[in-house]
Amino acid sequence: MKKDNYIFYIQSDLPKPEAHLVQSTNAANGAANLGYSTVLVYPCKGVKAINLIQLIHPFKPITPPEKLIKYYNLHHQLKVAPLPMPWPIDNFPSKLTNSNTIASKYYFPFYIFPNTKLLHTRNWNLIKAAIKNGIPSIYEHHHHEDKQFEPEIVKSPLFQIAITVVDTIRESMIKNGMPPDKVIKLHNGFNSLFMLRQPEKAAKWREKLLKNKDSHLIVYAGALQQFKGIDLLIEVAKEMPTVQFVCAGGKSDEVEHYQQLAASKQVNNIIFLGYILHNELASLLQAADILAHPHCSGKAATFTSPLKLFDYFASGTPIVATEIPSLIEFKNTQAIAAWCEPDNPKQFAACLQYVLATYPRKIEGYSQIIEFVQQFSWENRAAKILSYVDQSLLPALIR
Repeated sequence: MKKDNYIFYIQSDLPKPEAHLVQSTNAANGAANLGYSTVLVYPCKGVKAINLIQLIHPFKPITPPEKLIKYYNLHHQLKVAPLPMPWPIDNFPSKLTNSNTIASKYYFPFYIFPNTKLLHTRNWNLIKAAIKNGIPSIYEHHHHEDKQFEPEIVKSPLFQIAITVVDTIRESMIKNGMPPDKVIKLHNGFNSLFMLRQPEKAAKWREKLLKNKDSHLIVYAGALQQFKGIDLLIEVAKEMPTVQFVCAGGKSDEVEHYQQLAASKQVNNIIFLGYILHNELASLLQAADILAHPHCSGKAATFTSPLKLFDYFASGTPIVATEIPSLIEFKNTQAIAAWCEPDNPKQFAACLQYVLATYPRKIEGYSQIIEFVQQFSWENRAAKILSYVDQSLLPALIR
């Protein structure tokens, strides 16, 4: 295999219902859709039987399994390469049995770097290994961390660019040693499949979720965590007993926790669906009268990535959002129907009532919202990132 691949590495087995994995898989998918030879590499944990052929020749890019395609709305241009991590890897707290160590010290130097034109990852240890092995690299960094970036890495001509999603993290990265000219703020994107209108599937969601066909449906899609505003949304639902609220996302224990919390507060008009495969999520967003984007104040509000916001936009459904730093730049657009302050369920409920009264549901979606989001496709994001890469270091275009 020629050394012409754009390699994305995720330090987690797939699939899992976590926002950073949605972001990373879709970033790779966007690059593949531009026509680059793109391979998504990730550890395949829990392998019971050791296959010597897999261990000796582990880099075998394949078409993503159908489960992965449906889970993250991937396209068939992307290739994947699961790295076998047999027992006892990650079963004991030892550096020698850590999948991150196995990947960066064994798989990549011997088998993947020889096939890599450009590396893209959130894994800083792998970035360092890549630079030391002469591999051009792109680093994604989406959270505050109190660590210094090694000068010999970030100042290397092989270190192409670092990407974050909000200015506050960019500032902290520069404070920690990242050269200002090597770090950019770039929003996440939306998957193009979310723009396909699915009126029949949307109608089925409404039929399934609405006890009263004349009622309204308000949907939240994303992580089920307190700082995301889920506790607040339960209070909002209590203020609006005739409206049906639905939350899509979260792990099974989080779903159980919030189901019990809602029941303890005698809030009967909120449903927790758990994680919805992305090939089903688009029609749910289109089924809603309003999409809710609550959030609490606090440190997380300064860096939280508005990942779901762009899929919200692509649905064309009116949005009610909380005024937090990572969203505030969208306040002067027509893409969000109403804004309210964080931590205030009564005001959020009032905003929802206002939007229900002024934005009647449109099966085809609101055109101004759909037009606005076009600039934020994953493909546009990938092209922007690669514009910072030296042309001689770009991966191969295969179509």
